Formats: sequence, structure tokens, C-alpha cells
Amino acid sequence: METTIVLADDHRLVREGLRRLLEEREDLRVVGEATTGHEAVDLAHEKNPDLVLMDISMPGLSGIDATRKISKSGAASPKVLILSMHDNRSYVEEVLRAGASGYVLKDAAAADLLQAIDAVRGGDSFLSPTITQQVVDAIAHPADRPEAALATLTDREREVLTQIAEGLSSKQIAEQLGVSLKTIESHRANLMDKLDIHKVSGLVRFAIRSGLVAA
Repeated sequence: METTIVLADDHRLVREGLRRLLEEREDLRVVGEATTGHEAVDLAHEKNPDLVLMDISMPGLSGIDATRKISKSGAASPKVLILSMHDNRSYVEEVLRAGASGYVLKDAAAADLLQAIDAVRGGDSFLSPTITQQVVDAIAHPADRPEAALATLTDREREVLTQIAEGLSSKQIAEQLGVSLKTIESHRANLMDKLDIHKVSGLVRFAIRSGLVAA
């Protein structure tokens, strides 16, 4: 039985590579290519494919928001399989909540992608092994989850953490928030103490893992 697919990725070389890979199988046929999130939604409605292979980082409308729109289009809406470079669990959770049926890392083997397509078309879900292990670890060790540590922070501390992760200096943050430099340094010290992270690079990684900023 043939499976029709729409490719949604803003990089032409990626789409061309995917098309060549998919069309090596007689039962897979690419019926459209989208370069933006809006185009992906339009093609999903126009072509009514079995599956949309979606990148997260799409211009105009993110892959997550496009997935949400496609999934809400009705019972006969296409399945959405996310293909992304991000191995952040918070991204995975968000796209699954948006209605995606699977998540495959771009550095995965071609066989993994084909396996994911078969699984999703068969009504199952699929996560790359790396992502699956993160989910299992989060369930086994809930105290280690970023959101558990994030819950210990005040709203202002979260705000300061976000701005640190975005590359702002303490002076710039103080100016934006209209407070003294000493106050920001105090927030920074509290963040490092509460999170047991004592380098800015570590704070940045935590902010990304927590979904406060994009990688």
C-alpha cells in the first residue's frame, strides 16, 4: 500500500536528500515540498497526504505550530513525523502535545527514519533511541528533571536566567529590568546556588533543557 508524504524543511538540500531516500522504496511517494510552516499546513490540506515529515525550525510558522494546525484539521488529518536536529526532551514533549506521532533526530540512520515512517503509518508512535532514553530517565529519576529544579526559582530568577541564556551581560539585564547591577548579581548567585550550577555555560544549557530558550 502506497504512503504519500509531504516534506517540510526550509533547506533544499535536506529535502532533496529525503526525497531520494524515500523514493528508493516503491511504497513511498513524495507529493509535495514545503519551505515554511504555513506552506506545510496548506499542502497538508491540499494534497491530503498520509504523512507530513516536518522540521521544527521552520520560518513564518514553527514546525510545532504547524503540527498543531494539521493535527486539529480533523479525524482524517495526516500523521506528522518530526525530523529535527534538537535532542532536547522539552521539544519532544511539546511536539507530542501538539499532535505529532513521532520524533526522529536528523543524525539518525536512514533505516531509523524508514522504520519511524512505517511505525507511524501503522498507527504506532516512534522516538529516536536517544530521545527514548531521556524519557525513561526522566520517569525513573523525576527529581532530576529540569522542570523540578525550575520550580524552585522565582519568576524574577527565571527572567534573569532566560536573559543570561540569551547572552545578555549583568549590566544589560539590570538596564532592561530597571534594577541595580548589584540586584542582578544577587539573582545570578541565587540561581547558581539553587541549581548547583556554577558556570554561565551550565546555566545556558539548563535554560535550553528547560525550554526557556531555543538551542
